[in-house]
Amino acid sequence: MDLGDGTALLTDRYELTMLQAALRSGTADRRAVFEVFARSLPNGRRYGVVAGTGRLLDAIEAFRFEAAELDFLLSNGVVDETTAQWLEKYRFSGNVWGYAEGDCYFPGSPILVVEGTFGEAVLLETLVLSVLNHDSAIASAASRMVQAAQGRPLIEMGSRRTHEHAAVAAARAAHIAGFATTSNLEAGRRYGVPTAGTSAHAFTLLHDSERHAFEAQLASLGADTTLLVDTYDVERAVRTGVELAGPSLGGVRLDSGDLGALARSVREQLDALGATGTRIVVTGDLDEYGIAALAAAPVDGYGVGTALVTGSGAPTASLVYKLVARADRPGEDAPLRPVAKRSPGKPSRGGRKTAVRRFDGHGVARAETITTGEPDPGPHDRVLQVPLVRNGEIVGREPLAAARERHARSVAELPAAAVRLSRGEPAVPTEFVDGGARP
Repeated sequence: MDLGDGTALLTDRYELTMLQAALRSGTADRRAVFEVFARSLPNGRRYGVVAGTGRLLDAIEAFRFEAAELDFLLSNGVVDETTAQWLEKYRFSGNVWGYAEGDCYFPGSPILVVEGTFGEAVLLETLVLSVLNHDSAIASAASRMVQAAQGRPLIEMGSRRTHEHAAVAAARAAHIAGFATTSNLEAGRRYGVPTAGTSAHAFTLLHDSERHAFEAQLASLGADTTLLVDTYDVERAVRTGVELAGPSLGGVRLDSGDLGALARSVREQLDALGATGTRIVVTGDLDEYGIAALAAAPVDGYGVGTALVTGSGAPTASLVYKLVARADRPGEDAPLRPVAKRSPGKPSRGGRKTAVRRFDGHGVARAETITTGEPDPGPHDRVLQVPLVRNGEIVGREPLAAARERHARSVAELPAAAVRLSRGEPAVPTEFVDGGARP
């Protein structure tokens, strides 16, 4: 993946000031373990979705301080010469484990574990959080929308409602969570997400009549295209579309008004005209609640934009990156000891952790067990963390389809309450135990 000038400056200044001070104090080479987790899920949601892992691995690989970056840092007094010399040789050589992309997570789940020297690992904090917070927020919202759609396909079409690069990442995250297609062509080129799109109201308004616009679109895209029918009069537009394309017209799109009532009347009209196979796609500021409200309507697909790319009210997953263990001296043989914050309202738990999802005899997830010891899975349980980086080498890359399939399996494992849209407790409780013993 081409990341242009690299990713080293996609960070906060304080990462570098901490590094410089640690180099001076002789602590930068101490082994350290950082963990990424969320203290809670947003808006009373029942589960979160891990997304962005593949993008993060690419970003870590491109995390290099070249001449241009070092010149900027030195000329602006961000770092001193000694720190710049250290940064020039920077290559992350540690280890990273994490929940596999597409898996679900809950409060306290250690979805990423970064182990290396303090200097190596602390520099990744901002990059890790910016990628995972954004993509996991989008995927978590997208998953709720997919569940609300009950098997009907969804199109991601939020590019015009967010930053141009965030739009690409959002399309990728939405596809992991089950969206069928995206309107974003860069997401198609870069990640292989299937793309879709036909026309907007401007295309209809460009022509001398709606009929002329439909004729042009059908001549260009064929009878299987989807016609936007609510620019003027819906009933007349549907009639014109079927007249021009015949009963094999692919679809019609509704973008405004009472979508449920319109879908029912349009379905009746299409069936009366013999276009029984013509699909009805609805768009227009939909979120998971709007999709759920249309469950009984004769709708064949949904297009979602603003709500999707803004996380449907939760634009960040509120993930944090916390130091949980460190050595007292440099060296690979130096033992690690737990460290933890005790700040009111923002405590952390010390020690490098592993996670196991516990299942009952029917394959339903019942608990997320987090331990500072070795994992102790039962016969039906699943160890959640997988190796992503080993001694600086990326080992966790996988096709996007693998993350998409994993997410479908992960949601299917959750209790039925997990897919409710009402606010509630996490679908799976998090249990913290010491030493790896099963509770």
